[in-house]
Amino acid sequence: MGSFNVMPSYSNYFTLTTATKSLNTGISYMGGALMSLFAGSLVDWRGRKECIFWSAVITMIGGIIQGAAQNIGMFIAGRFIVGFGLGLAQVSTPTLVAETAPVQWRGFALGMYYACWGVGTLLASGVCYGTQNMSSTWAWRIPSVLQAGPSVCCMIILLFIPESPRWLVSRGRHEEALEILAIANTGGDVASPIVQVQFKEIEDTLRWEKERELSVWKALAQPANRRRLLITSTFSIMVMLPGTNIVIFYFGDMLSSAGIKDPTTQLQINIILTSWTLVVAIVASFYADKIGRKTLCASSLTAGLVTLYVLAGLTARYGTSGYAPGVYGTIAMIFIYNATYAWGITPLTVLYPPEVLSFDIRAVGMGIYTFTTKLCGLFVTLVVPFGLAAIGWKVYIINASVDILMVIFVLLFWVETRGLTLEEVDKIFDGVKHSDVPDLEAVKEGKIVDLDVGDVASVTQQQVELDEKKS
Repeated sequence: MGSFNVMPSYSNYFTLTTATKSLNTGISYMGGALMSLFAGSLVDWRGRKECIFWSAVITMIGGIIQGAAQNIGMFIAGRFIVGFGLGLAQVSTPTLVAETAPVQWRGFALGMYYACWGVGTLLASGVCYGTQNMSSTWAWRIPSVLQAGPSVCCMIILLFIPESPRWLVSRGRHEEALEILAIANTGGDVASPIVQVQFKEIEDTLRWEKERELSVWKALAQPANRRRLLITSTFSIMVMLPGTNIVIFYFGDMLSSAGIKDPTTQLQINIILTSWTLVVAIVASFYADKIGRKTLCASSLTAGLVTLYVLAGLTARYGTSGYAPGVYGTIAMIFIYNATYAWGITPLTVLYPPEVLSFDIRAVGMGIYTFTTKLCGLFVTLVVPFGLAAIGWKVYIINASVDILMVIFVLLFWVETRGLTLEEVDKIFDGVKHSDVPDLEAVKEGKIVDLDVGDVASVTQQQVELDEKKS
C-alpha cells in the first residue's frame, strides 16, 4: 500500500482524496481487528497449524478480489478480506513458533518470522516499481493479484511443519508432542533429559491449568494474567505507533516534504529502503537472544525517537530549500530510523507477547494483542495523512515525544523472559512454577545430576539449593 500510494495509475483509477487514500490503506486493519476477536478461540479449538492454512486461503481470496476491483468499494472489500486472513495468521503463527521452537532458538525464529514480512514488502515494492511506467491505468492490479503467490507457498510449506507440542498435550496427544519436542531439541532423542524435563514441565503446567477449571474469561481476570495482558496490549502501541507506519505507508508524503516529489524516484528509494530494513531485521534476529528483552526494546525506542527529532529538524530546515546535502541528510534519517526499529522492535513484535502469556490464555491473549495492534494501525493510517497535510514535519515531533512515555513504561513494567522456557516464565508472574522438574538451564549446564523424571524429589531439592545460592 505504501507503493500504491505513490503510483499515479492507482490514484488516478480511483480518483483518491486524502480520506479515501486513508480508508483504502487502513481498511485491512478493520478486517484484522474483527477476526482477532474470535481468532484465539479458533486457534485453541482447531489447532495452530490448521488456522495458518485457512489464513492463507482467506488472504489469497482477498488479494484476488482486490486485484479484480472495478470500483473503490470492491477494492475496499478485498483489502478487508486480506486483513481478515492476516488477523488469523498473526494469532496462530507466532503462537505455533513460540510453542515449538527450542528456547535457545526462540528469539531467532520469531525474529525471523517478523523480519520476513520485509520479504513481502520488498517483492511488493519491486513489482510496483516494475509496473510504475506501464501505460495502462490497470498497472496497479498486477501487484494485487500476485498476493496469491505467497499464500500458495504457505500452504505447501505447511505440509512440512509440525503442530505445537503444547497444543498436542492439551489434546491428550502426548506421544506426538514428545516426538516433536525431541526432534526440535535433540534431533530425535526422546530419552534425553532436556526433552524429558520440558515434556514433564508442559504436562504439569497444563494439568495445573486444567484442574483450576477456570473459563477463559475467568482466567483472564486473574491478577497475574491481567498484568500479562497489560504488557501485551500496551506493546501494540510500541509496535504500531513509534513512527514506523508513517514510513511504511506514507513514505511518499515524507519524501515530498523532503523535496523529492517524482513518483519513480520515490519508488526507487522505497526499494532501497525496504532492502536495507530487511537486512537489518535479519541480522537482528541472530542477536535477539543476546540482549535482554527490556534492554532491547528500550534502546530501540530511544534511538528511534532521537532520530525522529533529527528528521523533523532536517525536514523543517531543508524540505523546500532544494539544498541537496540537506535533502540527502533527511533521507538518511529515514533510513536510520528504520534501522533502529528493525533492530529492536521487529524481533520483539511476535517474540515477547507469546512469551509472557501462559498457555491457558496464550491464543486468546494473542487475539487481544492482535486486536489492539490492528486498532493502533487503523489509527495511524487514518490520522497520519491528515497530520502530514496539516502540520507536516511537526508530526515527527509529536510522535517522538510520545515515544518517551513508551520507554518509561518498558523500564517500569516489563519483565525479563530471555533464556526461560514458556513454563518458567509463569514463575515470574505467578510466583511459583507449576511443575516439580528443575529449570532447563540447570539441566543443560549439568548442575542437576542423577536426573530421573519419574522421581523428581531429588532434583527438586537440588533446584531449591541452586535457587538459594542465586539469592
